[in-house]
Amino acid sequence: MQLSRIPGSPPAVAGLVLAAGAGRRYGRPKALVHHRGSLLVERAVRTLVGAGCSPALVVLGAAADRVRADADLSAARVVGNPRWATGMGSSLRVGLRALAGTEAVAVVVLLVDMPGVSAEAVRRVAADATPACLATAGYGPGRRGHPVLLGREHWAGVCACAVGDSGAGGYLRQRLDRVRIVPCADVADDADLDVPPADPATTGSATATPPAGTGSAADDGRPGRG
Repeated sequence: MQLSRIPGSPPAVAGLVLAAGAGRRYGRPKALVHHRGSLLVERAVRTLVGAGCSPALVVLGAAADRVRADADLSAARVVGNPRWATGMGSSLRVGLRALAGTEAVAVVVLLVDMPGVSAEAVRRVAADATPACLATAGYGPGRRGHPVLLGREHWAGVCACAVGDSGAGGYLRQRLDRVRIVPCADVADDADLDVPPADPATTGSATATPPAGTGSAADDGRPGRG
């Protein structure tokens, strides 16, 4: 699908939610997890759309039919990843290839299990996007992660590196001198919802697990997140 941009309007920055994983540690696909009144996949879409990303795209895999039936994804374009079980890399490739027919100069990538990421964080990372840009959110010394901005010129290279459970992290690490780190700790939380809460009656969400080390959120190695 080719989108036409109004002459003189800001360059389009797409949004991409990776929501295809089976959520093995959680016990069910995280796209179907309720968190503070909505499904995680709905929340992720609202975050990207609220930040002005257009188009917004969601990659589904595990329990895709149920996610389509239960979630309100009317603000996004939904694509399926038949190879979701091979890892997050396949979902990233599916998403980037689906966006190739748009006029987006860059894409903001967001994982479905990070509800603490805010629209403001996405706006900051996406600011002044160009086809050559690479950027990640920064959450303090040595901590960087999602949302991640990938300029269009990098999509083919990212697809080549996104294999198995590797996302864009390997590609970014090879180009650290070109990656813009955008401070977001004051407006966002980089914890992911990893396992169900000890008391399901508390929030209906999972236990939040901050990424360990540097760049882990941009290249998560756990199976089933794609």
